[in-house]
Amino acid sequence: MSALDRTITASSAALAAVRPSSDDLEPRDLAAAAILGFVSEPGDGVLGRLVAALGAARVAEEILAGRPGGEVTAVAVERGAAVSVHEVSAGLQRWRPRLDHAAFARGLGQAARVGARLVLPADADWPDALRDLDVHAPLTLWVRGRADALAETPSIALVGARAATRYGEHVAIEAAAGLVDRGIAVVSGGAYGIDGTAHRSAMASSGTTVAFLAGGVDRFYPVGHDALLTQIARTGAVVSEMPCGAAPTRWRFLQRNRLIAAAAQATVVLEAGMRSGSLNTAGHAAALGRPLGAVPGPVTSPASAGCHRLLREFDAVCVTDAAQMAELVGTVPVGDTAPVDRDGRPAPHDRAVEGLTSDERRVLDALGVRRVRTVVDLAQRAGLDTGAVLGALGALDATGLARRLDDGWVRRHSA
Repeated sequence: MSALDRTITASSAALAAVRPSSDDLEPRDLAAAAILGFVSEPGDGVLGRLVAALGAARVAEEILAGRPGGEVTAVAVERGAAVSVHEVSAGLQRWRPRLDHAAFARGLGQAARVGARLVLPADADWPDALRDLDVHAPLTLWVRGRADALAETPSIALVGARAATRYGEHVAIEAAAGLVDRGIAVVSGGAYGIDGTAHRSAMASSGTTVAFLAGGVDRFYPVGHDALLTQIARTGAVVSEMPCGAAPTRWRFLQRNRLIAAAAQATVVLEAGMRSGSLNTAGHAAALGRPLGAVPGPVTSPASAGCHRLLREFDAVCVTDAAQMAELVGTVPVGDTAPVDRDGRPAPHDRAVEGLTSDERRVLDALGVRRVRTVVDLAQRAGLDTGAVLGALGALDATGLARRLDDGWVRRHSA
């Protein structure tokens, strides 16, 4: 029996507990992915190149069997991997000392106890956007909450300073609420300050939010956000590429940022000082070719100096509200020019909006794409009486800008 098969036999029950009962993945592939995620650090490009050439099961077998770096390299190069003996030997020296079978079993047990699920690239819930990380993409993800929230699109990452000002928190609240009302999921890092404010606002508006952590999902970090992250796991997802039991470190935070930038279709920095970690996330977004936005602040505020640097030196787009942020992912028209038809006239949707009365516009603004709102709720939000709201809703329904559901009204996606 091979070393990998022995590991599978020893951990089969624990592995089954972190996968759905209907899962048809080969046990060797499942165990291998879990092992490689356990012994490696995030973003290990050497491991990524080996897996791309040999597959996770073969790489895990080579590591467990203790084969020399030269032999592993020869097999990998034959399969097209661009690796050197030095790289592979150094990698084996990093990975093999972490082969602690007892710790691996404890991590799986802890994952099962907190209800974490192991998600692999072959799963339907795997976010395809992470493939843009190429050999630096994670081999596994551990998820507490709705795994399907990972692949929900469109999505925008809202990030910023931990030591946020009232201005930054206000911008984060308005941005997250406005985005989820437009059907856009909010991605962030679960930290204090801007991250936490964005998560809370997204959930308050009944939207989807995903938090990426730098350590295992069994122990939420920061500790002060345990209640917040627990709430996120109930309605969205809390995610990490690190196995349960892994502690967050500075390196893991920096590598976690690449997942935030890659998983979202665009990244917006709401408030950041010159040394803010959110600038690292922005750098990953720019390197991936993702749209990057930055919210300007007072020119005298050190808390916004990082945003101003992004605008000046990194070609970030200046965004000031949710509508402009949504433009980054193409949810609404980009720029100052409205869409036109073949005759050069405003497109039908925009002609409908242009013809709205004041009351109709106020009701349209009060509607959400996802969250169903009642007539009473709309009256409160629009500052109108219920009769005026009902009249406006009738007009919006007739022009295709709103639609009625059993328990209220929603704004159509094209609106």
